[in-house]
Amino acid sequence: MAKNEKKQAFRTSIGGQALIEGILMRGPEKQAIVVRAPEGLVTKVEELKLVRDKYPVLGLPVIRGVVTFLDSMVKGIKALMFSADYFPDEEVTKPSKFDLWLEKHVPAEKLQSTITIFSLVLSLALSLGLFMFLPTFVAGLFHAESALLHNLIEGVIKILIFFAYLFLCSRQKDVHRIFQYHGAEHKTIFCYEAGLPLTVENARVQPRHHPRCGTSFLFVVIVVSILFSSIAFTQVEWQNLWVRIGVHLLMLIPIVGLTYEFNRFVGRHDNAVTRVLSAPGMWLQNFTTFEPDDSMLEVAIESLKLVLPQEQGKDKW
Repeated sequence: MAKNEKKQAFRTSIGGQALIEGILMRGPEKQAIVVRAPEGLVTKVEELKLVRDKYPVLGLPVIRGVVTFLDSMVKGIKALMFSADYFPDEEVTKPSKFDLWLEKHVPAEKLQSTITIFSLVLSLALSLGLFMFLPTFVAGLFHAESALLHNLIEGVIKILIFFAYLFLCSRQKDVHRIFQYHGAEHKTIFCYEAGLPLTVENARVQPRHHPRCGTSFLFVVIVVSILFSSIAFTQVEWQNLWVRIGVHLLMLIPIVGLTYEFNRFVGRHDNAVTRVLSAPGMWLQNFTTFEPDDSMLEVAIESLKLVLPQEQGKDKW
């Protein structure tokens, strides 16, 4: 086959996550981590064991979104820890007292699991605090006279916090490089979906904004939560702060589940309607994806190649 000869274009279910100087790519059968460490490319490939294969009910629409979200968070945290091990903090000259305590009291084989669980709980707590509890509290300070007005104020605060969070993250030098790898991941997947050979030259010219990106997912979560709140707050004592927080927590599962289904729909179809629906999330990727260099594209290509299914078409979306 000629270098630039195209195969039939399609949409793949393969997705990824940017790491510290690396990329996690996840296919239908396995996932691969590729890190450009000081000594060269380091790879780690694992067979995927999906909980919904053991419990089919967890693969039902809406429910599968929550399961996939939590599973992706756990695997993402583990992958970040794996990549971080190759780039230790140069300013740390000796283990802290906490590190020594962990080494003494927690068996080595359980240490990673403990850190992963702690990181997951901390990430969820910070996300809920920043994007749910804080907007709910601040909106209450305006003493709105109607549930509709309160929900409007709270929605605006959520979106402003989200914008500010993305903007500040993108201005950090280390995070900026991670977002370059994010762009490399998108470009490589687009190259593969276009049916082009996986080369740096072919990937370089691809778009860096992808409709199934996690940035778009988070934005849609916020929008869906605003819509749900508009309905739910008309049925409860919304003036009470704790009632509002409780309602938000109860709505988390359907919100995440429906957002996942929305992203699947948008990612599977390409027409005027889906392009309009995905436009806000695509625009937000200007903060979370940047143009990668060729070395980053090489990492993304290698990670994608490692998760391609043996049966052609098995990863079709």
